[in-house]
Amino acid sequence: MSSSHWFERAKAVIPGGVNSPVRAFNSVGGTPVYFSSGKGAIVQTEDGTELIDFCGSWGPLILGHARDEVIETVKKTAEQGMTFGANTRLEAEFAELLCHQIPEMDMVRLVNSGTEAVMTAIRLARGYTHRRKIIKFEGCYHGHTDYMLVAAGSGLLTGGISSSAGVSESATAEVFVAPYNDLEAVQAILAKHGDDIAAVIVEPIAGNMGLIEPTDGFLQGLRDAAHNAGTLLIFDEVINGFRLGPTSYGHMCGVHPDLTTLGKIIGGGLPIGAIGGTKAIMEHLAPLGPVYQAGTLSGNPVAVASGKKTIELLRDEAPYLKMEILGRRMAKGIQQIAAKKGLDLHCAQRGGMFTPFFRKQAVTNLEDSKACDQKAHARYFHHMLQHGFYTPPSGFEVAFISGIHTTHQIDAFLEAFHQFEG
Repeated sequence: MSSSHWFERAKAVIPGGVNSPVRAFNSVGGTPVYFSSGKGAIVQTEDGTELIDFCGSWGPLILGHARDEVIETVKKTAEQGMTFGANTRLEAEFAELLCHQIPEMDMVRLVNSGTEAVMTAIRLARGYTHRRKIIKFEGCYHGHTDYMLVAAGSGLLTGGISSSAGVSESATAEVFVAPYNDLEAVQAILAKHGDDIAAVIVEPIAGNMGLIEPTDGFLQGLRDAAHNAGTLLIFDEVINGFRLGPTSYGHMCGVHPDLTTLGKIIGGGLPIGAIGGTKAIMEHLAPLGPVYQAGTLSGNPVAVASGKKTIELLRDEAPYLKMEILGRRMAKGIQQIAAKKGLDLHCAQRGGMFTPFFRKQAVTNLEDSKACDQKAHARYFHHMLQHGFYTPPSGFEVAFISGIHTTHQIDAFLEAFHQFEG
């Protein structure tokens, strides 16, 4: 049965037919693709087609689909019990591994998603500082808690809305929003409201309004400004963490936040999230401190085993140079082809992440990203899909090259892109 068949059935019992809005293809049009299986860089669809996947489940599958060692670990762990709602040695081992790989984290608390991780980090920052307000950045997505759905990126941008219905004014009143890469705006907010600001939260490399890197001095400037105001700095590394190296981006760039949130890659394809930070801050979490957090499935052995094996493989195999080389090959090729064809396009790239922005100028913030030609992106998406390549069905999302992609697959992508007329 086809993707269209399953989409029609799903719409009768699932709102919009999807369990996450971007999957509905609203920004690119057409019928969403339904996958049946995946191995390595290849996915099979319910339509009987084979696609080379550059979405990677929105980031977690840095080792590709169904990596043998991860699957075997998950199977063996599941056979011993899916979940206990009690403590296991795997939790301690995984926490030790995360703290070893990210030395700025003395302690870590496991949860079930990136959204939960951010929710807990914000609550912890408020409990630790005894302050209420938060500074976030336009276009940075930090999950779907009420106070983080202000000027958020990712699916909200895809849907063309600035926030969500059902979010109370009291929640949004406690959030200040600054343009990404605008340090002066943050400094101005802190100068006026610093005594009320519990935390500044940022994606160190933005990945939910397309790929946007921090300008020189931006992250260090945030570190200094937050410190001077007695405000915590939170790096949301749900996308960034273990993406460019076997550690956090904060550790790699030498800017150390007070708290780090993790997700995606650290679950190896299963749901997980984590909050890490200094012992002084983390011990404010219950049962040691007054900041409550709990979860029935938090630290469940199957997700933890999957994540632990994934991080160990990344640490031991170090596929990052390969992904950087392939990423550069991809971005350079896209840029050269676009120039030859006279297309308005700027391809951003870092490591295995890339975004073809349909405008000539580089993109540094949300306004730049929103100024891109989204209709051109939709045409690009369907062109590549028809030629056997699955890319993110939104111009505000990042495409991912995994450690399993090959030079041949990159060149095949570029050959197909060469046939794109804009």
